Amino acid sequence: MFYLKYRPKTISELDNSRVRDQIKKILESKDLPHAFLFVGQKGTGKTSTARIFAKAINCLSKKGVEPCNHCKNCLAIASSTFTDVVEMDAASNRGIEEVKKLIQETSFLPMAGNYRVFIIDEAHMITSDGFNALLKTLEEPPETAIFILATTNQEKLPKTIISRCLKINFGKGNKQDIIAMLKRIGLQEKLGYETAFYSLIANHSDYSFRDAAKILEEVSMQKIKTVAELEAFLGIRGKNNLLQIIEKKDAKQTLLWVEEFSGNGGNFKNLIEDVLDELRVQLLMKKGVSKDDEKAINLTAGEIGRLIKLLMEAYQLLRSSPIESLPLEIALIEFYNDTNSKVRN
Repeated sequence: MFYLKYRPKTISELDNSRVRDQIKKILESKDLPHAFLFVGQKGTGKTSTARIFAKAINCLSKKGVEPCNHCKNCLAIASSTFTDVVEMDAASNRGIEEVKKLIQETSFLPMAGNYRVFIIDEAHMITSDGFNALLKTLEEPPETAIFILATTNQEKLPKTIISRCLKINFGKGNKQDIIAMLKRIGLQEKLGYETAFYSLIANHSDYSFRDAAKILEEVSMQKIKTVAELEAFLGIRGKNNLLQIIEKKDAKQTLLWVEEFSGNGGNFKNLIEDVLDELRVQLLMKKGVSKDDEKAINLTAGEIGRLIKLLMEAYQLLRSSPIESLPLEIALIEFYNDTNSKVRN
């Protein structure tokens, strides 16, 4: 798997540039925080960063802030056999007994490294009793213990826990960072893709480094070489094609396009996402906020706003619709009905 094979091993290899800079500054400081809260959606590098951080503070031969990845401590952490790094998945170990067992581990001094690092993934899944038990340890932690709580849902964490941690917001994967990661993998695998190819994958990765790497692996296995082939694989047909038809305000031709798209196995989720993204740019251009290189479409700001609302409603209905094309078709018909009604009036 590409996302495992090319998982970052050093601070400089971290794909999330904002997080990379923060972690580097923390490691360069004299005093390390005793508890961290890593917040971000799936696939943004929270667990990878936690493991690299654990290596950096326990490496026997580090250069500056970077772990060497060759000493026995680094190798043991990489293979998940290092006694001073304890990982717990709170999704399946969320009760007070599991948390108490983890807390007991903090009473032991490091056996091979400088610190004992406790990584708790999906931390928001811990029960109320579990959090109460953990709170005292976070308030008075042993000097040689560091906690890293990772979560995709900060809102479910008690404020008392959050206030005792240094928060690092991983956010969504930045498109340029995702493209840089894909190029790094592509170079190693000798794939030879162009930037436009990687950019299209990044657009459909749900802002996730992991998902982007998975898509890249899939297309390389399928021997896909061109952007056109990639569009077909992703189930999209250029958003500009649909918008060019919509702006002509010919309902019949628009619905025929949608019918053809459906017959060719197009992915309506991706299509609506692409069109919404383009409409947002067009709306900002109309309001003079954005000076994008995109060609302006022949719709007013009001029509663009109305179309955005209808497409967002269609997007929400995709999951429950028995016919995948139906929400989009209804949205387009309503848009044309509104437009024609205003023209008549």
